Amino acid sequence: MNQPIQPPASAYFITEEKEKPKPRTLSILVDNEPGVLARVIGLFSGRGYNIESLTVSETEHEKHLSRITIVTRGTPHVVDQIKSQLDRIVPVHRVIDLTRAADQDGESGPIERELAIVKVAGTGDARVEALRIADVFRAKVIDTSTEHFVFEVTGRTSKIDKFVSIMQPIGLVEICRTGVSALARGASAM
Repeated sequence: MNQPIQPPASAYFITEEKEKPKPRTLSILVDNEPGVLARVIGLFSGRGYNIESLTVSETEHEKHLSRITIVTRGTPHVVDQIKSQLDRIVPVHRVIDLTRAADQDGESGPIERELAIVKVAGTGDARVEALRIADVFRAKVIDTSTEHFVFEVTGRTSKIDKFVSIMQPIGLVEICRTGVSALARGASAM
C-alpha cells in the first residue's frame, strides 16, 4: 500500500510508490472533432507522462466517434490519475484501462496487435537468411528487388521487437511501426 510521507519543508504529502511502473494500455472513446487528440496528448505531456504507443481512428462513422489507444508506463496509482484527468475532458466519452480490466478478469492481458513494415538489404546468404527468418515470424514480403526486401509483420509488440532485433545484423535498413491497437477480451463492448 502506498504510504503518504511529508518531505521536509513541504506542505504537500507525496505518496511513496511501492510498485514498479508497468506498461498499461488505455482505450479512450472520443468525439471525432478537431483538437481532441491535441487535448489528450497535452494532458500527458503537461503532467510529464510518456506515451510509448499511440493509435487513433474513427470507429463509428455515423456517431462521429474515434478510439484512441495509448500505451503508457506507470503504477496503478499514476494510471488512475491519468484516467480521472482524461474523464474531465469534455469530448471524452469513456476511458478504460485495458490492462487492469484483463487482470481483474484473470486474463493474460488485452488483445494487442501492431503492424510493422521492415526494410532489409542484403544479397547472397543474408538474403536467404532474411527470407527464412521472415517465414518463422510469418512476415509477408510486400516489396522486393535483387538487393532488398520489405516485410510486413503483425503481432504483439514483443514479436515485432524480436523480429527487428534479429534482422538488425542481417541488414536492417529502416522500419515503420503503427503502434498498438487493442481490445478487451470477452463479449462486452467498450
